[in-house]
Amino acid sequence: MFRTALRNVLAHKARLLMTMLAVLLGVAFVVGTLVFTDTVGNAYKERFLTTLRDVSVQATPPYDEKAGERGTVAEDTLRRLQRLPGVASVTGSVEGSAAVAAKDGHPLGEDHVTAGGNYFPQADGKDTRHPLTAGRAPTGPDEVLLDTATADQGGYRVGDTVRLAVDGPVLHKKLVGIVRTDDTHGSGGTLALFDDATAQQLFLKPGRYDGVTLEADRGTSEAKLAAEARHLLPGDSDISTGAQLRERQRTQAAEGTRGLSQVLLVFAAIALFVGIFVIGNTFTMLVTQRSREMALMRAVGAERRQVTRSVLVEAGLLGLCAGAAGFLLGIGVAMGIRQLFASTGSGFPDGPLVISPGTVLISFLVGVVVTMLAAYVPARRAAAVPPVAAMSAIHTPPPARGLRRRNAIGVALIAIGVLGVVYAASSGEQGRIVVLLPAALLLIGIIVVTPALSGPAVDLAGPLLRRFGVPGTLAPRNARRNPRRTASTASALMIGLSLVTGLTVVAVSATTSLHERAESSVRADFEISSKNSGHLPASVHDTLAKSSAVTSSSPRRQGAVRIGGDEVTLTGVDPRTIGDLLDPSFVSGSLAALGSGGGKSLLIDTSIADIYGWTTGQRVPVVYGDDSRGSLEIGGVYHDDEYLPSTMMPLATLQPHLKEIEDASVLVRTKTGDGDAARRSLQRTLDQNPVIQVRNTDDLAEAAGGEAITLLLNILYGLLAMAVVIAVLGVVNTLAMSVFERTREIGMLRAVGLQPEQTKRMIRLESVLISLFGALLGIGAGIFLGWAAGKLASDSIQGYEMVIPWGRIAVALAGAALVGVVAGLWPARRAARLNILTALKAD
Repeated sequence: MFRTALRNVLAHKARLLMTMLAVLLGVAFVVGTLVFTDTVGNAYKERFLTTLRDVSVQATPPYDEKAGERGTVAEDTLRRLQRLPGVASVTGSVEGSAAVAAKDGHPLGEDHVTAGGNYFPQADGKDTRHPLTAGRAPTGPDEVLLDTATADQGGYRVGDTVRLAVDGPVLHKKLVGIVRTDDTHGSGGTLALFDDATAQQLFLKPGRYDGVTLEADRGTSEAKLAAEARHLLPGDSDISTGAQLRERQRTQAAEGTRGLSQVLLVFAAIALFVGIFVIGNTFTMLVTQRSREMALMRAVGAERRQVTRSVLVEAGLLGLCAGAAGFLLGIGVAMGIRQLFASTGSGFPDGPLVISPGTVLISFLVGVVVTMLAAYVPARRAAAVPPVAAMSAIHTPPPARGLRRRNAIGVALIAIGVLGVVYAASSGEQGRIVVLLPAALLLIGIIVVTPALSGPAVDLAGPLLRRFGVPGTLAPRNARRNPRRTASTASALMIGLSLVTGLTVVAVSATTSLHERAESSVRADFEISSKNSGHLPASVHDTLAKSSAVTSSSPRRQGAVRIGGDEVTLTGVDPRTIGDLLDPSFVSGSLAALGSGGGKSLLIDTSIADIYGWTTGQRVPVVYGDDSRGSLEIGGVYHDDEYLPSTMMPLATLQPHLKEIEDASVLVRTKTGDGDAARRSLQRTLDQNPVIQVRNTDDLAEAAGGEAITLLLNILYGLLAMAVVIAVLGVVNTLAMSVFERTREIGMLRAVGLQPEQTKRMIRLESVLISLFGALLGIGAGIFLGWAAGKLASDSIQGYEMVIPWGRIAVALAGAALVGVVAGLWPARRAARLNILTALKAD
């Protein structure tokens, strides 16, 4: 029987090629995922090991609650640490944010870390954290170092003048050197380094550091050194040994890649699940075509289990070959996934590909097991056909009772799935986990009843296809001939498109809601803020207010006050202009209250009102930051909105109590609206400061989640493309083998006058019909699942409302039709080229 299986594989190489491709792609996705996550995990480990190679003890002082700022270590403490026994070197670190502009003026490292720090030379004049690749170390306040990635992005060379900013005006410093960094700054962000004194002046205080690193002499215990250093450092400092840091980083790297690996493996499983339909279809048609051969084997003494075993061996050999090819292709997939994430600025470090023995084993196991599982049912079905019936070519359709049982099971699964999804969607956060099972049951139920649905669907399409003449009449009949085969082929497309549609519905609904809420809440054309999440100097608003392009403006100036035993942040705004810039939706009161009450009014959103139980008209005693006391009257309560401050009060009332005059952001309206010309005008007014970002409402919506949703959707589209490609291969495979199965019938049609072009059209129409049937099922299921996912996401996205993207759905349908046309090209060509006499003599 093994020799028979091997002979059948070799005899049907062309027929099994598409099936092998389906398995190959699924295996490649699994292997690519495993190789990619192993590679990223190893690269993170190597990066952290390199970064921490010379670290024996690392200490970070505690946060200074009284001063409301980071804790620091004095310079003399570093000198005392250096004198400890067993210390080879001590490094003091200063960290902050420094935005760098390219030579052409545009900011570098947007949406990434814009880091700044100190270059701390040891006795040899080198900082081991940042090896110099060109130039020298900075020695004065007008000099700077950049890392290689930042210098390349900005077009800088040693000797050039670099434009940068920390939290104030633009600074111009000479580039005296370029460093290599193994830290995360090299992954899409920027890094600027200064000498100690300059970095301390920019980010901390003179003579202070925000962290200390100790390197031990050979033979010195890290734990002992950490214990001795603790006596010299501020109390409650976070002190870790190098071993603890390395273990912590390994754990974080593993956790960081585990979630990504799970997501990618889910999509790999989807691709394999779709591939099962292709494999099942192929083996069903193969064993049907060889029914006489199998009947003869039964007649000469082969048992049913031997016939089944021969088909499974055939599937196993096919899976073995597909697993080997999938493993090789998977390495390429891993490189492609890495390139995909690199193009999105994910910040994954570079490193050599890691291929573990377990990945090699899994590739072969997955290929063999998936193929044999998919071939099992056709093998059992073939072995169950009586020899006499098979040899006499009597192929009876499945009994009506069996079809009724299948439809009943399918309807039950759909009902359970729908009810389960609806229940999960109404269960809040808990439903996010519960919804997966009923959603899977729903899709399985649709797959089960698809044969029953295919007949009515084809009948509905019949009148539309008749306008294509004889081919249009024959195509639906061919599709109806074997409902199970048609349903299985369509189901593969249905799974992919249902997921694509569901994701699209959620993404479009979320981004639309974000944009609509931003436009309804913010009347200002632009919000000006600091890129490093810090504050803007008051001079930014003063400069904008004097600009002829600005018609109205208001700073958002914040100060902390004590109310009872709690600390509350209040936001001061200009009562005269805030109505032109913001449009809160009030539960009670109005913006007009800010201009009345002698400047003692306070507006709050519903979240603050719920926390403290405040209502409109209530007077609230406050203690300002300078310890002066006063009271404010609640002038109104508006709906909580992430685009609005949680509190608003007159700027003139808050400002006298502030230690530092700085703004969280500035809102402006311009004469020319929120277009690019107005944006460029404001940027020029602000000297194209790279630390300042100028955003309109669309930018605010993107920052609130729209950009992340779009990026995630594009990545998921790319991952689901594998399943769609496999589904397309299924359509091609089904039609090609169907053409072989109908060789004699096609010969007769040609003999009675059907032209080659008409034959091609018949096959192509059948392909389009199957593709559109699967697409419609998938879109319908996807819209329902998208509704459920949106209900679950609505808790996280304020104002979420479901939006059905009819335009994209139309594109998906057109794409499905195109898939049908493309998938039918080769089978149609093959059918049209059949020799009539040879076809008529076929069995």
